[in-house]
Amino acid sequence: MKATDPLESRSALGRNLTFGLLDVLGRMIVTGAYDGRPFPIEAELSKEHAVSRSVTREAVKMLAAKGLLTARPRQGTIITPPSSWNWFDTDVLRWLLERKFSLSLLRQFTELRLSIEPGAAALAAQAGRPAGLDLIKLGFARMEAAEAGADNPLSSDIAFHVAILEASGNPFYAQFRDVVATALQTSIQFTNRYRGNSASLPAHKAVLDAIMVHDAATAAAAMRELIADVMDLIKEAIAEQSQLEGSGKRPSLN
Repeated sequence: MKATDPLESRSALGRNLTFGLLDVLGRMIVTGAYDGRPFPIEAELSKEHAVSRSVTREAVKMLAAKGLLTARPRQGTIITPPSSWNWFDTDVLRWLLERKFSLSLLRQFTELRLSIEPGAAALAAQAGRPAGLDLIKLGFARMEAAEAGADNPLSSDIAFHVAILEASGNPFYAQFRDVVATALQTSIQFTNRYRGNSASLPAHKAVLDAIMVHDAATAAAAMRELIADVMDLIKEAIAEQSQLEGSGKRPSLN
């Protein structure tokens, strides 16, 4: 195996060496680059990536705070099992989604959405302030523009859903905005590719209309139906994948 050039490794970290090293190491941990071998000691990491011990130490501390690493007496720093990782940390979620595409992970994320977003839509309909409601309308207007080729389909769809979380007026729902925005990038790309077209404007419009007339029950139901449609696509893809694997063929969605 070709040895890593420390200068090339350092340049790949970007201008902020600590966050650059954090991103490189975090992605390596989550994607299994260290599977079957111990996590390198501080001196080895510093040498390999051509950074100071202080940069390495800070990056390792940040990874530990995200639940990916832990220090144990006489064992040094070790990688923790995925069950210990902070899956609500947007870096961890991004690294997870950058792994080999996982329908199982996408299903689990969609289950979370079904628990959160209908409630946020109901609250936005009940107590949404004008500024928050305007952001929801703007998100939908961007989706309409994207349908006509005048905006980005992915970012406009995300903007719509994030605006509803924020318009709920509940800080706990609003805290999910970064997680939802991060994971939706993969979810929307999957559904658009699998379905063969972009997001359903009528389904999103039904959510918008219910929120604008302050009909909480209908807003929640419309959001639930919208996400349930995504779940149906995922289940269909999982069934198709299982069938292909059973026949010995390679699934096309991985």
